[in-house]
Amino acid sequence: MNQINFFTEDLEFEIGEKEKTEGWLLKVIENHGHQTNELNYIFCSDEYLHKINVEYLDHDTYTDIITFDNSECDEEIEGDIFVSVERVKENAENFGKTFENELRRVLAHGILHLLGYPDKSEEEARTMRLKEDEALKLYTE
Repeated sequence: MNQINFFTEDLEFEIGEKEKTEGWLLKVIENHGHQTNELNYIFCSDEYLHKINVEYLDHDTYTDIITFDNSECDEEIEGDIFVSVERVKENAENFGKTFENELRRVLAHGILHLLGYPDKSEEEARTMRLKEDEALKLYTE
């Protein structure tokens, strides 16, 4: 199906370079040997994502992204990825990055989770950063 959708929940937001971003995300997935069934990015506020974190994951913390895997087979990606636009903006400032760069990192991060990359341990987090960097390089190619 190769379908990527962008939605907003409780704020106004439009992703820049939508077609280029969609093509890039599909390329990241294909480079890992998977296909996309349906992938939904939902952009929201910190508070909205915090409520999801508490309700569904029992984590009383703020985060920039939460990924729900809806895949029914190993070769296909299907999921819902919630992204806090406010948190991405704040992280971009804290890390000295542009908002667009940090947003792309977060978009790739969600896909990498769906591809099976965890980031709980220090070693897993290092691997995740390397995979994010590889994905970001694909955006400019």
